[in-house]
Amino acid sequence: MDKALLLKHIIDELKNVHQAAVDAATRAYETATHEENAPEHKYDTLSLEASYLAQGQAHRVAECEEDLAKYAKLDARPFANEDPIALGCLIHLVDEDDTDKYIFLGPAAGGLKLTFEGKEIIIVTPSAPLGEALSGQQVDDAVEVFIGEDRKFFDIVALF
Repeated sequence: MDKALLLKHIIDELKNVHQAAVDAATRAYETATHEENAPEHKYDTLSLEASYLAQGQAHRVAECEEDLAKYAKLDARPFANEDPIALGCLIHLVDEDDTDKYIFLGPAAGGLKLTFEGKEIIIVTPSAPLGEALSGQQVDDAVEVFIGEDRKFFDIVALF
């Protein structure tokens, strides 16, 4: 699997997320500053609520920019099966139901799902329960993760 191409694909997805955040922030700002939304009395809070939304959307844009910066610095080196799992590793797991899962251990944007070379890949950060359990492990290790009250088992099949 071409890790450089995967990293480019992740960055492209993050750029799409960033653009959606920019568009949402622009719409929220326009709503907050539109003359029709000026308060008519002290209980008219539409403009105030829209300004809070615009502020939140602007914060989301900044988060997206931070995510992009982190991935721009990430090394796309390939991992060998004897390497310990670390940031930038693509991990092939099999769960207790023999279902294949592909996890990319990334510096940010945890939970983002994308399709690459016909496989669904989920980005997990090292601070997430699964990321924490996988960090430092190797091929043929088994990990146990509690997600809420559910206990999940995964076998590490391959690293990329």
